[in-house]
Amino acid sequence: MIHMARDINLTNRLLEQFLVVAEEQHFGRAAERLSMGQPPLSQSIQRLERGLGVRLFERGPGGVSLTGAGEVFAGDAQRLLEAQSTAIERVRRVAAGLEGDVRVGYVSILSHHYLPGLLRAASEELPGLRVHLHQDSAAALADMVRSGALDLGFLRDPSPLSAELVSQEFAVERIAAALPHDHPLAAAEEIGLADLRGEDFVLPAAAALPALAQQVQLACHDAGFTPLGRAVSDDLTGLLSYVASGLCVTLLPERLRDFPIPGVAFVPLRGESPYLKTTVAAVRRPDADAAVLRLLELITRRTAA
Repeated sequence: MIHMARDINLTNRLLEQFLVVAEEQHFGRAAERLSMGQPPLSQSIQRLERGLGVRLFERGPGGVSLTGAGEVFAGDAQRLLEAQSTAIERVRRVAAGLEGDVRVGYVSILSHHYLPGLLRAASEELPGLRVHLHQDSAAALADMVRSGALDLGFLRDPSPLSAELVSQEFAVERIAAALPHDHPLAAAEEIGLADLRGEDFVLPAAAALPALAQQVQLACHDAGFTPLGRAVSDDLTGLLSYVASGLCVTLLPERLRDFPIPGVAFVPLRGESPYLKTTVAAVRRPDADAAVLRLLELITRRTAA
């Protein structure tokens, strides 16, 4: 009977040797299966027993059998090997961007056009990733990505950006006129932006929607007039509310027409002015980890398909 326990290094190899002997119940067959000699295997098991301070096997002329302590240790040894294998696989998956948490921010309307497809694709191709969503203004999202509060931000026309951020375009959309449903031009197939000269505009707030605010001014200037600002709103909901009230017109991404909004008509704008297009981009830090890059590659590929 073995009584004195000693320090022992429970290596994978030693645990595997023990488990093979336990399965074969014979040192010779176990040694052959392990591609090693029988004496070294016997010595390894003896060192293991001395280290644990217990006898793991009963020896007999026809082979060996597990003691009560050996049976308990066999179960624990198998779990140890499985846990180590799982840990190694998981850390490799995290390093490869196949598992982990990604915090994604977005401006409101993008949640309807792009996020459902992104979440569905991530579930299919990257099931180990957990995507956490946060909605905010474009300016706030850029700040949160820069500070590390978010890993990835989806926003429109993200220029100018801090040099600490990287922007990647993944979609381009047209700008359309958003008119009250009873406006004389609401039923037109398309109009020129100059047709809105003299109309009261609800304008995007420069602080909250800097890109769209600048774009409205530049597009109207390119069409030969300055928009008459009757009201200002710091989000799309406010812009749409003013249009639906019948008080104002405005310019918004054309994709909004896919969502019927009572009291609002979207009319395409003629012309090839660069200010009649809006860019949707992903913003990240230069040192973004593998999970962020995999998610970004996924939505870029799915959007281009």
